[in-house]
Amino acid sequence: MTVALDDDPRDLTVLVTGISGFLAGHIALQLLERGYRVRGSLRHISKSDAVRDELGSYARSDAAKNLSFVQADLDCDDGWAAAVKDCRYVIHTASPFPPGFPENEHELIRTAHDGALRVLHAAHEGQVKRVVMTSSVAATNHGDGQAPFTEENWTDPSSPRATPYYKSKTVTERAAWAFAREVGLDLAVINPSVILGPLLGTSFGTSVGLIHHLMTGRFEGIPRFGFSVVDVRDTADAHIRAMTHPAARGQRFIIGGRFFWLKELVAVLRRSFPAHASRLPTCEISDETVRAMAASDPHARSIVHELNRDLSVSAAKARRILNWSSRPDDECIRASAQSLIDLGLIPVERTDQYTWLTYSNGEPT
Repeated sequence: MTVALDDDPRDLTVLVTGISGFLAGHIALQLLERGYRVRGSLRHISKSDAVRDELGSYARSDAAKNLSFVQADLDCDDGWAAAVKDCRYVIHTASPFPPGFPENEHELIRTAHDGALRVLHAAHEGQVKRVVMTSSVAATNHGDGQAPFTEENWTDPSSPRATPYYKSKTVTERAAWAFAREVGLDLAVINPSVILGPLLGTSFGTSVGLIHHLMTGRFEGIPRFGFSVVDVRDTADAHIRAMTHPAARGQRFIIGGRFFWLKELVAVLRRSFPAHASRLPTCEISDETVRAMAASDPHARSIVHELNRDLSVSAAKARRILNWSSRPDDECIRASAQSLIDLGLIPVERTDQYTWLTYSNGEPT
């Protein structure tokens, strides 16, 4: 099944699952700006007015009229057939991403795995031309490969390094590829690194939550831990490129930029926002301290196997095939912080309340 590139976007509808999410909102916004009709899935349709207002405040004046919503839950079959009806494409971003270790690992994996298969099955039955699914470098960086990691690498879900989140992304992506091969579904997968960048509203997830915790003085110290970053706007662009490029069929694409040790990321924030520098942590936490904390602290346990590990990635394939490009790596860090400041989510006064590294594992949503 070949994807035609010369159709008028105004005649095409794209389903974006989990449209209230950080990445999904940016994907929807860019699709609307390019003239597509966008249908967003929501677990609770009562959120539709808030999402419409949020996206409408950033889109050009007439774009929001092409936005509609459908209720569908990853844990339920109901609604997915209606969600994909008459859609040319599906971009599946919805997936659980809890901070730290979830109380029920199997529930996390089941929701991600079964939910993705529900979406893919509905897309196949609805004769969707292509599905683009958001996976993660969580599915590439934690096996026996070496940095910089590429699309050839896979996380080993049986490894001690595999957190519940890493397992969920790996098991889900492998199941998606198996289903696509079985039924001949046109599938492309995007594997982003840590997604940062400007918020579209006051809610934020785990990735931008890291910046928030740093900027509000909730870190006592910095472990020797790092990750690659990528801007949400560039990640959204990569999804849309993979949606329409003929050569993207059957391919996975890592989307990521420079690898930052957490200490280097803090330095970017300190240089860029000197008025908030007093809240940023200054001392490093030893590996021995993190290992000791891992016995009782789920956040420490989520990174203990990645201490001092180079988790850099290569986005060469996306640049070569999709002609994808990204903005300067520091920009997404600054944009996250600036959004939090502009939205009033960074307090003026320093807080004396601290918590250790509530950012769980350095992977995106």
